[in-house]
Amino acid sequence: MKNWNQLFIRHGFMVEEVRPNVFHCLKETEDNMAFLLESLDRLSISYTLEKGLLTLHGPAIAEETWINGVDFEYRGRGEDLWFRPGLDQPKVKELDTYISGIVRQLNRLGFYTNMSCDGHERRNPRLGFIDSVDVEMVTEIFLAVGVSKIHWSSRGARLSMSISRPALLDIAEKLSYIRKEWLEQGADFIRKQFFFIQLEQLLSIPGESGDEDRVRQFVMEKLKNHVDYMTVDHTGNILAQKKFGTGHGPTILLNAHLDTVERIEEGKKIVKDGLIWSSDKGILGADDRAGIAVILEAAKRLYTSDFNGIVKFIFTVEEEIGLIGARSVDEYFLWDVDAAIVVDRSGSGDIVTSCGSYQSFCHENYGKFFQEAAIRIGIAGWKTTAGGSSDTRIWAMQGIQSVNLSAGYSHEHTSAETLNIEACYNTSALIIEVFRDYRNLQRTLRQIERLELHGRSAVR
Repeated sequence: MKNWNQLFIRHGFMVEEVRPNVFHCLKETEDNMAFLLESLDRLSISYTLEKGLLTLHGPAIAEETWINGVDFEYRGRGEDLWFRPGLDQPKVKELDTYISGIVRQLNRLGFYTNMSCDGHERRNPRLGFIDSVDVEMVTEIFLAVGVSKIHWSSRGARLSMSISRPALLDIAEKLSYIRKEWLEQGADFIRKQFFFIQLEQLLSIPGESGDEDRVRQFVMEKLKNHVDYMTVDHTGNILAQKKFGTGHGPTILLNAHLDTVERIEEGKKIVKDGLIWSSDKGILGADDRAGIAVILEAAKRLYTSDFNGIVKFIFTVEEEIGLIGARSVDEYFLWDVDAAIVVDRSGSGDIVTSCGSYQSFCHENYGKFFQEAAIRIGIAGWKTTAGGSSDTRIWAMQGIQSVNLSAGYSHEHTSAETLNIEACYNTSALIIEVFRDYRNLQRTLRQIERLELHGRSAVR
């Protein structure tokens, strides 16, 4: 359920939230304010508008209902007949319903549009820009907010997006987070800020063992546009899958757990001391919300890796009370998995390849592959090591080459828990590099398979 601020942003209204349900409106145009009030009246929403402050006298309505209020036949016709990019503010009423939020946010950032179409569920959404717009920066921004398939027309600054109409609303909301000064820092900086925003959201969602509903819904909402298939199994685990390229390469499992050992307290504040985050009360919850953030980032960015193969995702429940979710995953989902990457380790730079000295998770060559990948991208200090119990144990028991990577947190399960957000982000970069070098990964896995077959034959 979206709040009023989200609804206004997603549908192109540039009003500033002063506090919940109260908005400063003096920066919005008269035409757009007239359409906003007209829509509220049509939906019988109680409000007052006094001295530029709009107050809504009730909770936000469902977005589907809101769309019924702002949509009408032939909306969006004739947009390019009136709009002078850089001089006029776009008129929401004359923009297609699902793309109006994106248009307003792009123009706010100085990327002036001269046409738009939400596709009307018949073709891909499209945007056109004036000639002076930096096409490369626009591309990078869309990639940073999760639009992986963009095509620029050879006839000018026009792009089409392979994305559904409802997903356009999500993109508008993400664009609203971007500050103009971020543009000077470049695409990598913007991408990292979005990672931190989503990480903070995850750290604020309660979800102790056995009560993971809210965090599960959040993860599914963020993951749905980056997978071909997603379901929730009988235990409550999220199972998802995505094919890249022909799908004939390796099948890799990405895994983190949804639950925290204790409940994340409602209303807690995250204390930010540079790159180190902590909680002002109770646990921070970085074990394993940091791992979830890393895998969601990887899911969003895998398109940049040129990976050819299958990626499977498992977000488990009740890991903290005995790996219950992982133990219950149907074996059929794991039959074709060649290797697993788990993100559920404290500290920075650990590649866990065994549980203590008694259970190996993988062949040493698989762990070394991650060490070499870290060196290639310049993140020092990654090394193989023994560790404790985690879902990694379950995948290894299925004969899957598995590692558990550090997610940057320390003092987990206590009120002194901290998270190094830079280390956390670096873990996602490491995973992307592993997928980028998938040909060597596949050769390594095949070599391990031959070595292990030879070893078993020698024992006989």
